[in-house]
Amino acid sequence: MSDNYNDKDTYSSDKGSYQTEYYSDKYNDISRNEDNMGSYTYTSENSSDSRKKKPHLALKCIAAALALVILGTGIVQVYKFLNNTRDELAEFSGSPSKTVLKQQEEVKEDEPLPSLIELASRTDAKPLPDIVDSIMPSVVGVASTFEFEQQQSFSMWGWNSTPQTQQLRGTGTGFIISDDGYIVTNAHVVYDVDYNAGEAVEVSVLFSDETEHEASIVAYDPDTDIAVLKVDETGLKPAVLGDSDELRVGELVIAVGNPLGFDLFGTVTSGIVSALNRKIDINEKKMNLIQTDAAINSGNSGGPLLNSCGQVIGINSAKMSSSYSSSLASVEGLCFAIPMKEAKVIIDDLINYRYVTGRPQIGINTNDISEAQSRYFDIPVGVLVRTVQAGSAADIAGIEVGDVIIDIEGEPVTTAQELNEIKNQHKAGDTITLTVCRNDKDIKIKVTLQEKKTINGKQAAPFNDDSKISEN
Repeated sequence: MSDNYNDKDTYSSDKGSYQTEYYSDKYNDISRNEDNMGSYTYTSENSSDSRKKKPHLALKCIAAALALVILGTGIVQVYKFLNNTRDELAEFSGSPSKTVLKQQEEVKEDEPLPSLIELASRTDAKPLPDIVDSIMPSVVGVASTFEFEQQQSFSMWGWNSTPQTQQLRGTGTGFIISDDGYIVTNAHVVYDVDYNAGEAVEVSVLFSDETEHEASIVAYDPDTDIAVLKVDETGLKPAVLGDSDELRVGELVIAVGNPLGFDLFGTVTSGIVSALNRKIDINEKKMNLIQTDAAINSGNSGGPLLNSCGQVIGINSAKMSSSYSSSLASVEGLCFAIPMKEAKVIIDDLINYRYVTGRPQIGINTNDISEAQSRYFDIPVGVLVRTVQAGSAADIAGIEVGDVIIDIEGEPVTTAQELNEIKNQHKAGDTITLTVCRNDKDIKIKVTLQEKKTINGKQAAPFNDDSKISEN
C-alpha cells in the first residue's frame, strides 16, 4: 500500500471488487450507491451543500425561541388580566377574593380586633376608670324613714284593733346636680305607695367620702318618678348632664348606684342601650323609658346612667321582674331609666315651682264602666264621671255627675287610662271635644283644659274621693 493512500484501503475477490473509501472528519455526509456489478461505493456529498443547510437550521431555532418568548409574555398578560377581573367581580358581588382575604389576614395580624366596649363607645369616649373617678363624688346614697299605721296586730290576748305606728326604712341612690346641694333621685325613694306610708318623715344623704347629711324634700312628681332633695352644703361637685336624644341602640352605658343598701355603695355596672322610647306601665302610669341590660337592682333607684363620655343621660328607675314593682326578679337584663332630656324639664319645674307646669286637667274624678256593669245598669262602656270640681274646666263646660265619657277628640275610650293618654297629648289652654252619654243621648261638649297643679302628689285643690282611678 502506497503512502499516498493512507486513508484508503482496496480489496478484491473472484466475484467482484469492493472498494471502500474513508475520508477525514470534514466530510460528514456519506451516500451509498449500488451497481449491477455487485459493487458498493461510499462517497461524500459536496461540502458546499452542508454549509448551505446550517444557516437555515439556526434561523429556525431563533424563530422558535422568539415564538416561545412571545407566547409566554402573552400568557402572563392574560393571567394578570383574568386575575384583576376576578378581584373586581368579587368586590362587585360582595364575596372576598384571595387577594382581599390575604389583605384582611395581614390586617388581622397587624391590628388586634376591637373589644365590645370599644365597638359600643362613642368616638369621643373616655376610659371607664376615668368616668368612674369623675362621677363618684357626685353619687350619693339616700336613706328614707317612713311611718305608717298597722291597723291590726296579734298578741297573746288576741287581735288588737288599735292602730299601731310602724316605721320603715328604705335606701336608694341619687346624684348631685348643683354645687349648692340640689340632688336628684326617684320619687318612690322618698314617697311610699306599697304600704300607703306616703312621704318620708326623715331623709338623710350619704356622700362618697362617707359623711352623712340631713336632706329636705324640695318636691317630687309620682307621675314621672322624679324627686329633688336639698342639703345645706356648698362646694359640691355636680354631675355633668348629657342629651339622651343622642343615644343610639347598642351604645355603651354605665350605671352607678347602691344595690341592696350602702354596704355596696358606689357599685358600677355596664351594658348597652337595648331600646329607646319604651312605653312601660308602672304603678298604673305609662312612662317613656330607656331600656338597658346594665345591671340595676333594688337600691340603684335614682342613680345616674352615664354614656361613654361620662355624661348623665338617664335616671335609673326600674327593673323588669315578675312585676315592675317587685324586687324578686324572674328575668335578667331588662332594666329601665328615665331619659335625661325629659327629666331635666321636670327637675327645673320642681325646683322653681314645686310642681310640673303645663299639665292639662279636666277637673273630674272617674270610675271605669266594665261590660258587666254596662249590661247590669244599662249604660254604655266608658268612663263614669263621679265628681266635678267647682270652677274646673269640666264645671265650666257643663259636664255633670253621672255622664259617661265614651269619646275624646274622635277616639273611643273605655277606661280612664285611655282618656288620660289622649288628654295628656295636649297642654293647658287647649280645647278638646268630649262625647258623653247622658240619659241615653250622646252629647258633644267642648272643654278648655286647665293647668294641673300637683305638689308632692297632692293637688292644690284635692278631691275628697276614694275612687280607684281618677282623672283630675
